[in-house]
Amino acid sequence: MKRQQQLSPRSIHHIHTILHRALDDAIQLHHLWQNVCHDVVVTRQPKGHLVAKALTIEQARQLLTAAEDDELEAPYVLAITTGMRQGELLAFTWNDIDFTTGKLQIRRSLCRAPHKGTITSELKTVSSRRCIQMMACALDALQRHASQQQRTSREHEIGWNQEGWIFCNTRRKPLHAADLIRRSFRPLLEKAGLPPMRFHDLRHTTATLLLSMGAHPKIVQELLGHSNIMITLEIYSHVLPPLQEETMHKFHAWLTDSDASSCQ
Repeated sequence: MKRQQQLSPRSIHHIHTILHRALDDAIQLHHLWQNVCHDVVVTRQPKGHLVAKALTIEQARQLLTAAEDDELEAPYVLAITTGMRQGELLAFTWNDIDFTTGKLQIRRSLCRAPHKGTITSELKTVSSRRCIQMMACALDALQRHASQQQRTSREHEIGWNQEGWIFCNTRRKPLHAADLIRRSFRPLLEKAGLPPMRFHDLRHTTATLLLSMGAHPKIVQELLGHSNIMITLEIYSHVLPPLQEETMHKFHAWLTDSDASSCQ
């Protein structure tokens, strides 16, 4: 008899979540009177089980090069240079950006709510609500996107996109996450010659590249909006051992007033 393959805790939790929502919908439609998933205890996946996936600096450059002149270039530049979550990125309005100072405010997120579809919600924690200093390339990409949106607005009726969404569809609504992935992100990865990955991995790319270049974990924590620095250290602990080795070589050189390469 062929041995059945066991599912990972992550897959089990995902299946339980989908089934739970489906049964809730059935109750709302009066097809069921009870959701049996309420009585099922699902073991959560232990923290640190998955290693964050990230692009190398060369791969990040490939992606940004492939995105040049694309109508959705700006989301990818922002994702890689700021580490924002996809929902935060898609919930942006022009009022959240100060082009004079180069700063942007992260105040809300685009998410799916039961029986409501896609909605925007205010970020609840202080750490999630944050101000980010943008890089020059991100500002340039946003300015090009603004010019493109102005051309689009002239082609539509007066009052188009009055809410000021930065990334929106032709129905004046925020760009749907699934549309971004299916119609833009996956084709862009293929164009750049990169392997399949999640959009969320661009956030991991930001953190990994910054830590690899010696950025203080506290800066990365604040940039990503983690509630405390221990979360950042736990997720990106795989980046820290090489940094520790490099730091100890430099420390040795400083203490002995010698070339750090002598102790490698």
